[in-house]
Amino acid sequence: MNNFFRTFFAALLALAVFALIMLIITIGAISSMKSSKEAVTGENAVLVVDLSQHFSEIEQSNPVEAISGERSSPPSLYDMIRLIRHAKNNKAVKGIYIKSGNNNNDFSSSLELRNAITDFKSSGKFVIAFADAITQKAYYVASAAGKVYCAPTGGVDWHGFAMTLPFIKGTLEKLEIEPQIFYAGKFKSATEPLREKQMTDANRLQSMELLNDIYSQFLSAISASRKIDTATLHRYADSNAVQFAHAALDKKMVDGLKYDDEVKDEIRKLLKIDRDAKINFVSAGKYADAEDFYQSGHDKIAVIYAEGTIIDGNGERDAIGGVTYRNRIRTARMDKSIKAIVLRINSGGGSASASEQIWREVELAKKVKPVIVSFGNVAASGGYYIACGANIIFAQPNTITGSIGVFGVLPNMEKFFNNKLGVTFDEVATSPDAGMMTVTKPLSASQRTYVQNAIDTIYHQFKTRVASGRNKTMQFVDSIAQGRVWSGKRAVELGLIDHIGGLEDAIAAAAKEAKIKDYRLREYPGKQTFFEMLFGDDGDSKKETMIKNELGEEGYKTYKAVRNIKQFIGVAQTRMPFEIIID
Repeated sequence: MNNFFRTFFAALLALAVFALIMLIITIGAISSMKSSKEAVTGENAVLVVDLSQHFSEIEQSNPVEAISGERSSPPSLYDMIRLIRHAKNNKAVKGIYIKSGNNNNDFSSSLELRNAITDFKSSGKFVIAFADAITQKAYYVASAAGKVYCAPTGGVDWHGFAMTLPFIKGTLEKLEIEPQIFYAGKFKSATEPLREKQMTDANRLQSMELLNDIYSQFLSAISASRKIDTATLHRYADSNAVQFAHAALDKKMVDGLKYDDEVKDEIRKLLKIDRDAKINFVSAGKYADAEDFYQSGHDKIAVIYAEGTIIDGNGERDAIGGVTYRNRIRTARMDKSIKAIVLRINSGGGSASASEQIWREVELAKKVKPVIVSFGNVAASGGYYIACGANIIFAQPNTITGSIGVFGVLPNMEKFFNNKLGVTFDEVATSPDAGMMTVTKPLSASQRTYVQNAIDTIYHQFKTRVASGRNKTMQFVDSIAQGRVWSGKRAVELGLIDHIGGLEDAIAAAAKEAKIKDYRLREYPGKQTFFEMLFGDDGDSKKETMIKNELGEEGYKTYKAVRNIKQFIGVAQTRMPFEIIID
């Protein structure tokens, strides 16, 4: 009888598992049979650019959307740029409507969006931006529109920029935790939150200079669109002259004060449809599903998107795993149908050893085909390390780059464990320094020297890579290194990058270097299949998405800045000094 029940329940379990697998396969088959072209743009379409959506370098897929066929997640940044370019020449699209209440994209991404919208406007089609109240960063993009409106009770947020950095030295002192810190480069202030209670003079200098560079570009772009000189715009911020909606209109920062229904009525007039007719608003996601905006051609250019923290090992879609990206560049190098490689980097750095792995693969690749780099919002420290050997580097004027320096942290938590928790430790070892890299006791003087020598060696190696890749002397590289962060505007003057431009410019340069005209792009990582979304090892990615949704884009940046501190422990870091959060 026992054998019968064992056999019965085993068979029942197998049947349940089989049924589940078949259900998943059926759902996948149905979703795959749903042609993306079932989505249609329709006539008299108005493309919606919702700035509250975050356009990341790598599209974040959602298995629920794959099943339902209804897409709400935004396309990637470059897909967004491409579909705006496509809409410019699509007769069905009559204009763009920019939702400009908030902007969850950083300044470099916003500049690429802004440039695409400006190009679209040159077609003669209308571009209208509207929100009840428009934030500064949203206004940066919205100001490129033909008409900018806010509600009579709203306005334009206009108060200038500030950069606030958190410091936890006092917290560590209360907990009796000693951060044993090692760094190379007087500007390498990534460890300042652990060892200071306010900015050092060096950090304050670089932060103020960076902030001024980004603010200057911000004002210049808006000045060109709104025909208001930068000095006047600066004065408005200094004097809080644009506090209310009527002031924004008086200062010509908006073209009118209208409610949502009045803006929609204006759009209907431009579309020449009845006042009570429904406007065919098309979201970016729907347009991406309905239209083929990808370039076709015979030859191939590989575009490899590297976004997130650089880590050892494989990593997920939201991190740059040293092994994963080494293999991606190697695949593109060895594929003879790929004539050039474009590496798109949006990273503040991370593991020094992983950065070295990726740098090595770039060196090998450029011996057989052009390697062009495009910087996104940030390409600093390890993000710059992996790029410095490329043939040509592009960045936007407000890209954050440089930060050539190294640091490491090993906290001594002995007193915390002893005095706060009552925990003590003891050990046996075969060598005096066998248990050196532990948080349960302080480092000796000789051990501190050992760790600092390792940091100094990696720093020298980093500078050597930069000097060789950028054809500079070690003395010059040392003078602009020291962990200092630069704007793209200053980076091109210093020779850290070659040209100001975006990803499109980098791709065009890759085609020119490879001497090809008829080409298409092979993009890495590719779009996820239904089964990859469902079964892929992306639990961390899903968790991060949930946290981001809960905290919002700015809150998520602060969360990451605090969370990343634990990644410093015991690992040499080529990481940007701090998470840039500009308010």
